[in-house]
Amino acid sequence: MKTTRQSNQRQGIVFILSAPSGTGKTTVINGLRERFPEVSLSVSYTTRAPRSGDIPGRDYHFISRSRFSAMKAKGEFAEWATVHDFYYGTPRRPLDRSIGKGKDFFLDIDVQGARQIKKEYPQAVSIFLLPPSWGELKRRLGKRATDNTKIIRRRLANARREIQNVMQYDYYVVNRNIEEAVGLLEAIVLAERQRISRVLRWRIAPLKGESKALSRS
Repeated sequence: MKTTRQSNQRQGIVFILSAPSGTGKTTVINGLRERFPEVSLSVSYTTRAPRSGDIPGRDYHFISRSRFSAMKAKGEFAEWATVHDFYYGTPRRPLDRSIGKGKDFFLDIDVQGARQIKKEYPQAVSIFLLPPSWGELKRRLGKRATDNTKIIRRRLANARREIQNVMQYDYYVVNRNIEEAVGLLEAIVLAERQRISRVLRWRIAPLKGESKALSRS
């Protein structure tokens, strides 16, 4: 069922979703976007080469190191990081444009990137997706036929470090099953859209006048 509750009478919201590898983040995001098709998903820039199945412009914007450095020097990234000798960055312009137009935006970024975004956009909403248990995370990673034992151990080590940062986030969601996790994320999105601090003053001003009139009647 699609949920299309959206208001252009408020600022757009930047939602951050972080999770260790193997938690099901991509599946959860896809489920959420089925309920909120109007929410945009940020497409990062990277200097790594496309992998099999990658679609430029959908999965990443693939660019050279020299162009990435030039964009970084101009302040065109809201956050950026070096991962395994490659650069990754979130473009700033789509975020600012969406916020100004009252349209919400989702970022799929790691703990380091989330910290930078919260510094640049204090009103951003950060959500950490957790596995139901450590054993379940190891089981899910072990099912990946493309990952060898060394890669799985590295992902588990990274997950331990990332989970230690969960207290820096505004919300957490445990992904026991997809429907439950998507439902919790939907509740967060709807609740954040109703925050008084996000509503433009001129939008609620007429309601104040009507309230005074009613109190005198």
